[in-house]
Formats: sequence, structure tokens, C-alpha cells
Amino acid sequence: MDVEWEEYGWERLGEGVGRRRLPGWDATVGLVIGRDAVLLYDTGATLAQGAELRTQVGALTGCRRVTHIALSHPHFDHVMGTAVFSGAEVFGAAGLDTLLPREREELCTDAVRHGVDARAAAEAAEILVAPRHTVSGEWTLDLGGRQVLLANIGPGHSGHDLALFVPGAPEVVFCGDLVEESGEPQAGPDAIPGRWPAALDRLLSLGGPDAVYVPGHGAVVDAAFVRRQREELARRFGVA
Repeated sequence: MDVEWEEYGWERLGEGVGRRRLPGWDATVGLVIGRDAVLLYDTGATLAQGAELRTQVGALTGCRRVTHIALSHPHFDHVMGTAVFSGAEVFGAAGLDTLLPREREELCTDAVRHGVDARAAAEAAEILVAPRHTVSGEWTLDLGGRQVLLANIGPGHSGHDLALFVPGAPEVVFCGDLVEESGEPQAGPDAIPGRWPAALDRLLSLGGPDAVYVPGHGAVVDAAFVRRQREELARRFGVA
């Protein structure tokens, strides 16, 4: 029931599909519940956030554990809670498996700069989990009674952007930070601005005109919002 999702601060998007906007940086975490498996899209900024998510997922699923994790991109507010999900199969865009271990110190520094307690950031960085499975194009996961699609549609916001498409009524697309609603899309040092609009074109092709699009930060949007943001980014970065 919607009330049960809302009790834990989650927004129900469809049957067995929901998201939570985490406190602090308003980062989105997505949840897809299948008959045999449970998929979490991103894991929060700290181990404490990850542990809270683990508890909430257990409550929403009848004490089931997260079996699959998809990481949207390699920024601290989306990946630092992964280690608390013991035994989960972790997926990321191609190259994320080597990038996360190599940049754990930079992630820790970035987390502290954005207000994470230094000890909490160091603890999460020390046991940071890199993906075991990397997605170059698309990867279909069977969760039991439903399939979902992981799509490497970047680069754009980062060099390793992974979207999640969930068929259903409505169809749902988890966008990561390729789309942001609560503020202007952030282009950090690892962004590839010249290819960001094309990534949003691929995102729109993935979801189509009637899907629900879930930004990495902010409220759920529609395809028209994504198209407008695509045009704004093209003007901002001088892309034809």
C-alpha cells in the first residue's frame, strides 16, 4: 500500500517500484521488487544511510534482502553505502569497477567537503564496493515475474552513467544525475558536457514519451521536462 511506503519516507511509483529522496543532498534511491530478487538503485552517501535503507527495504519487502545493486554514477552521495548490502550483486557502467578503487580517496575528500563527517567518510571509503558486473550497452535482469533493463547511456554527467528502465504501468526510468529537478544539472570535473545532450536523447528513447522519469535529485518528471533540460544543456555547453 502507498501508506506503507510513505511511512518509511518512500514514494511508490508503481507496483513494486518506488524511490526515496535521501536527506542531506536530496539524492534519489530506487527500489524494484521482483518475485525472486530485490534491486536497489544507488546506496546513499554513508554506511549509516545504507544501513537505514537496508532496514527500510526489509520492512517494505517482508524481511527480504537486497540481491542486486545498480550504481548510477561514481559520486559519493550515490555509492558510499554499498558495503552494508552483503552478498548483493553490484552493477555499474563499464569502467566503474576500476575507477572506484582508484578514486576512493577523492570520493572521501569530496564527501567531507560536502558535509559528511570525516570519520564516516573514511570508513565508507575504506570498504567501498566496486561493481562486479559492468554494463557496456544494455543488460536485462530477471527479478522473477518482472524484468528490468540497465543501460549505459552516458557519458554526460560523468564518464560512467547508468540508467534503469522498469517496464510497467507506468514505465519508470531512473536517470541518475543525468537529470536533476531540484536545481541546475551539476557539471563537475568528470562531466563530459559535449556528450550530455546525446545521453538525454538516449534516455528519452529508452523511456519514451509516457514514462515517469526519476531524477538523481528532485521530484519525478515527465519526458517534456527531460527534453527541456536537454535543450538547456545544449545551449549551456554550445552543443548543436
